[in-house]
Amino acid sequence: MRQRHASRAPRRDREFEAFVAGAAGRLLHAATLLTAEAPDDNPRARRLLTLSLAHTYACWDRLRGEDPYDRTRQYLATRFARGTWHHCGGLGRARPHPVGPLAPLTPQERLILVLRLYEGVAEEQTAALLGLSVERVRAICHRATSTLLHRPREQAPAVTPAKAVPS
Repeated sequence: MRQRHASRAPRRDREFEAFVAGAAGRLLHAATLLTAEAPDDNPRARRLLTLSLAHTYACWDRLRGEDPYDRTRQYLATRFARGTWHHCGGLGRARPHPVGPLAPLTPQERLILVLRLYEGVAEEQTAALLGLSVERVRAICHRATSTLLHRPREQAPAVTPAKAVPS
């Protein structure tokens, strides 16, 4: 029995490494959008991805035909949702101000927008994953896209006419 498990371990590791090589970039981008961090400075997104990949690796043998990308994305989303209840950090730690493109949105709006528009998850699946009604997911997604599309533009500096120089 022990020998059978030992022979499965290298194959399992190769399969998981191939999965990570193919999916980690997209999952990291999704995590970066969720945390609203800058793409080049995203420690919270990297931690979220690491925890999600570790969870997927731990249950790799139990996937039994299930898509590992879906499992990892699902864990990433639920982990992010739980983390927002704890304000994305321990007590007393200041949370950095988000700077990413989805920064004006609430964490719930970011989560639904990333799942629906970036990942292409159906409304029904998103609702089931988050424990919300389909109508609620639809309303939050609509509000989030409206917020992004109609946010106020920054004030442009006033243009002053050039003064004529006497000759």
